[in-house]
Amino acid sequence: MDKHILYEQSTYGTITLNRPDKRNAISREMAWQLNSLLDELKDDPPKFLVLKSSGDNVFCAGGDLTELHGDLDEEEAYDRLTPMREVLFKIVSFPVPVIALLNGNAFGGGCELATACDIRIAKENTKFGFIQSNLGILPGWGGGAILFKKVHPTFAMQWISEGAVYEATFLVTKGWLHHVVNEDAWGDEEKLLGTYMKKSIDQLKFVKKQLLTHLNVASLKREMEEESKQSAALWPSEEHKRAVQQFLNK
Repeated sequence: MDKHILYEQSTYGTITLNRPDKRNAISREMAWQLNSLLDELKDDPPKFLVLKSSGDNVFCAGGDLTELHGDLDEEEAYDRLTPMREVLFKIVSFPVPVIALLNGNAFGGGCELATACDIRIAKENTKFGFIQSNLGILPGWGGGAILFKKVHPTFAMQWISEGAVYEATFLVTKGWLHHVVNEDAWGDEEKLLGTYMKKSIDQLKFVKKQLLTHLNVASLKREMEEESKQSAALWPSEEHKRAVQQFLNK
């Protein structure tokens, strides 16, 4: 398996995004590998699953703009967005809880990926933003549709529409983050995850099943696909092309 996606298992399973030199941006190869790994784990899952990333400053910067560039047409954009939308849905519907350990900032698709997880634990002084609307598009991996299920819908609408970046402490008050941990305690995963380690897999499977009933995953999957199509439709727009070029020129 490519070194950009790592997996290890003990009491629980851990998937690590391991591309810190690219701010853990997701390439197509990484998306395919995540899909394959999640398929393998689903039938015999660990007690719970952790998603984290390498490095100190960025959890995930979203999609790799060398592949998700502004010159794609609508069909090409949808085709390239689809693998990560499938990853997000597999995380949402995974049979045990999926916990995101957010070691650094996440923007755009990185926030979508974190939102797909059931529990989000962030290191202090981190920032998060659904910034896609600032680039002339919408969340492309279906993470906006998931956001509407995970927080109050009026806040989801505000966050996506404004393209805002928020501090971790604020996002706790909105229910998007569940815990913010100071830097000194961040490296102690046993302490961070101890509450979950003490539970049985049967307990965790049942509470995840309850969540999936509440989320109505069949409907959610359709909503994710519709959002992805709408994002792809905006991809060839002049607003998006200009915004991507300005970003790349920074």
